[in-house]
Amino acid sequence: MTTSVTNQDALQLVVAVHRLIRSLRQSGPVRRLQPTQLLVLAELAAQGPMRIGEIAVRALCSQPTATTVVTGLESGGLVRREADPADGRATIVELTGAGRDTILSLAHGEAELLSERLSRLSEEERDHVRSVTPLLRRLAEPKKR
Repeated sequence: MTTSVTNQDALQLVVAVHRLIRSLRQSGPVRRLQPTQLLVLAELAAQGPMRIGEIAVRALCSQPTATTVVTGLESGGLVRREADPADGRATIVELTGAGRDTILSLAHGEAELLSERLSRLSEEERDHVRSVTPLLRRLAEPKKR
């Protein structure tokens, strides 16, 4: 039996995921970051230093937006720009210690809140959420070119 996913089904999933993320962030630690700032810090933490163009691709934003975000994070001491050893005309962006601490603090705070909420579910429901996590990761990946 083949079941298709309607646009309405997809919309409901998008809304639910946005609501979950928003409610975790609003209940979380005091330090607030814009979603794109959080994505940039998370990518730098996971992937290491990278150029602005790569940040834009990974954060799913334009290069000018990535530049603006990096400038804001840099002024907050969360990232720094260094000359790219492979090309002196280019710069790479790397996480500072404060940036790493910030992303870890936010991630742990949100994870603790989500863990508390998951504990309210039945064991079967928790198993179901755990089984969906790898699929959500795959859906979050940008389309391969």
